[in-house]
Amino acid sequence: MPYPSGIDVSNRLVILDRDGVMNHDSVEYIKSADEWVAIDGSAEAVGRLTRAGFTVVVATNQSGLGRGLFDADALMVIHEKMLKLVGLHGGSIDQIVFCPHLPDDGCNCRKPRSGMLRQLAKDYDVALGGVPVIGDSLRDIDAAIEVKGRPILVLTGNGMVTAAELNAAGRHVESFANLADAATVLIAE
Repeated sequence: MPYPSGIDVSNRLVILDRDGVMNHDSVEYIKSADEWVAIDGSAEAVGRLTRAGFTVVVATNQSGLGRGLFDADALMVIHEKMLKLVGLHGGSIDQIVFCPHLPDDGCNCRKPRSGMLRQLAKDYDVALGGVPVIGDSLRDIDAAIEVKGRPILVLTGNGMVTAAELNAAGRHVESFANLADAATVLIAE
């Protein structure tokens, strides 16, 4: 779904990971709307970003679909719950793209590959250079770097482990305690 013509979305697009950024993650996968529990302040952060003129989209690996742990209908119900909560806070998620593939499937879309991000670039007709890509895992950071986006790490979800991995490798990326703090900085810029 292209962005309305005449509006430059390139510096106002924000790409979020879902699990660990918007909601609490689980090693057992988020398989139902009941298991999807928002991280405090995440829906409000999307509301603030939306009101500040950002277009917020989500790009999420969902291998639980490919593993048969849940089906497309369950995923849609999870996303409807997320969208409703965000809407209650005056926010909007313009688009959700997901990769259903398993890690060994060799697809182009599963992060750390950048297929989902490239699809969003095509959908919105923008270059991703400098576009904030907010995630909690190394795969989110690496996908952002591959498209020359602005990788932002949040320390929720897997963020603390990812920060330790990055530090041990001598890699430094912009990081915040949570999505709310990242949103505050983006809005102030």
